[in-house]
Amino acid sequence: MRLLVCVAGLCLSGAVAAIDFKSAASPAVLYDGPSEKARPLYILARGTPVELVVAVEKWAKVRDQAGDILWVERRLLSDKRTVIVIAQTAPVRAEASDTAAVTFEAAKDVVLEWQESGPPGWAKVRHADGQSGFVRINQVWGG
Repeated sequence: MRLLVCVAGLCLSGAVAAIDFKSAASPAVLYDGPSEKARPLYILARGTPVELVVAVEKWAKVRDQAGDILWVERRLLSDKRTVIVIAQTAPVRAEASDTAAVTFEAAKDVVLEWQESGPPGWAKVRHADGQSGFVRINQVWGG
């Protein structure tokens, strides 16, 4: 019983870390290891979000929206928060409500700037062309 209380105490003590998202500051090569001599896998487009797993010296281990673990040079990451649409289409609404008018629809793989958290289940986002509104967080990844 004492062990169970200790384990529960650790879980409630704030030992769980927050997820840290970054975005590509410019096009960035993703590698299978923390070295330019590692195998290059693909290029991350500017603005694409990634989850920071760990940062070591000049390299960052990141997770992409597909769940792949990759390495990128830290200098190529930005603190700017973005999300990428994972649904086939994501309606972006004037208000954080399923009945609000649709401002625009974003297609799968479109990157949107995260502006702020909305009510539970929603995020306020902005498209590169300036349109903004609220999207369901289950339709995007990264913020």
